[in-house]
Amino acid sequence: MSEPKAHMPPAPPEGAAADWTVPQGWSAYTPAEHAMWDRLFERQSAMLPGRVTPAFLKGLDVLRLSKPGIPDFEELSERLTKATGWRVVAVPGLVPDEVFFRHLANRTFVAGNFIRTPEQIDYLQEPDVFHDVFGHVPLLADPVFADYMQAYGEGGLRSLGFGALHKLARLYWYTVEFGLVREGGDLRLYGAGIVSSYGESVFALDDPSPNRIGFDLKRVMRTPYRIDDYQQTYFVIDSFEDLLRQTLETDFAPLYAELETASDLDLATIQPGDTVLHRGSQAYAQSRKVRA
Repeated sequence: MSEPKAHMPPAPPEGAAADWTVPQGWSAYTPAEHAMWDRLFERQSAMLPGRVTPAFLKGLDVLRLSKPGIPDFEELSERLTKATGWRVVAVPGLVPDEVFFRHLANRTFVAGNFIRTPEQIDYLQEPDVFHDVFGHVPLLADPVFADYMQAYGEGGLRSLGFGALHKLARLYWYTVEFGLVREGGDLRLYGAGIVSSYGESVFALDDPSPNRIGFDLKRVMRTPYRIDDYQQTYFVIDSFEDLLRQTLETDFAPLYAELETASDLDLATIQPGDTVLHRGSQAYAQSRKVRA
């Protein structure tokens, strides 16, 4: 999920159902497309042990299916439904926010059915099947995280009545997509945008440039983000249980009202009251500005 989409068509495109889903078309994938999945899967699954939360590695088993290459969503959904009641469906691309939230609230994860080209192996802006499935689905096999994703979908539907979507999108971005978790005294990756990216899997934990600060709900919702580069600040949760508890116990209506008059915070600056786990040098971001 990213910022609200300015050019989203008002109705499902031709060939899509009313809920914007389409057939995955697994039999239409080419050998080259399956080979790209296998290449990405091997590269990421080899480098993530010791860096990613063990819950993700455990969840990877749901992706080891009987067919080669890109997972067949029907077989994948059978395994995932047995684990946590979730299933995976194909969509033609980005979907309207209400559609996205409604699917999450009903334990349905929407995934693009195309895969990146060799020229896009390290970066593409619109999420493909590798990002959506490899990045997100393993943690949907974790009962607590699965509950958090459903709770987020339900909260997203409610947020539409408060005009606060862009604030809530930041919660998704800094947890589901780019979150870190503290486990056994160490930081571990769990956000799908990190674990599906070779470069950011290293940058998020090892590089001295970004800030790494303790998760605070209001702080997160006041912090913008970048969709076109590595993050300048990562937020660190204590556990999936705590993230779910805060989501369920927070009354978001008064929080949205408070945030209406609160200014956005600079996405790279440490704020008073932050729990600073690592104060970043911001050298990477500064070097990118110089190049630009």
